[in-house]
Amino acid sequence: MTSTLFKYPKQSEFNRIVAKEKIYQYAKPTPAIKARFKEQVERIKWQYKLSPETINLPVKHGIKEIQVFRLSLKTKALHESVLRTIDKGINFPIIFQLTYKNQIKTTMAYKRPSDNDKHRWVVDSYFESEWMVIESERSALPVAVNLASLYEQILRQFLPVPARTEETLKDHIERVNLIRTKEKELGKLQSRINKEKQFNRKVELNKQIRSIKVEIEKYQ
Repeated sequence: MTSTLFKYPKQSEFNRIVAKEKIYQYAKPTPAIKARFKEQVERIKWQYKLSPETINLPVKHGIKEIQVFRLSLKTKALHESVLRTIDKGINFPIIFQLTYKNQIKTTMAYKRPSDNDKHRWVVDSYFESEWMVIESERSALPVAVNLASLYEQILRQFLPVPARTEETLKDHIERVNLIRTKEKELGKLQSRINKEKQFNRKVELNKQIRSIKVEIEKYQ
């Protein structure tokens, strides 16, 4: 987890309100997801546009722009399907700044053009910062040679384990996803062992728990 907030260049300000209906038009959400938008999201603002024209970085690896969206929330909890719906409707990487009362957090997905269809984008796992007060100090954007490099450096700051030497962003994400999967398995096993009465079953579950902990350590 990171608590980083970025200071975006003045010239990249866009500041347009995005109607939920416009997102629905492109993303085709289910009625259940529309209900979450209504219950959880007060307003969506397209706050910044990071592009060759606004921050003087060239296009690379299909990253033509990076968008920054500010979501003013009605509730502190936001269902991931809301973010996925917005990401699905916009074919650029998006950095989400979520605000609730006087707090703010950043969340973003690993998002990339599909290998099979360059017009379609794949939205992978989401990563996020902690909640902070809105007035918290902000950092300058990472120094980058192109938009793809900038996107990668920003996203890596939200990954829970550091990159290994010469590890690509894709491999880094896959390793983090493996850790997440193993941690879920570990949580289920720990829940089972707490309820288990039989000694032999406890021994077996403990063995599985130790094995998964070793695997998690290997991937960290």
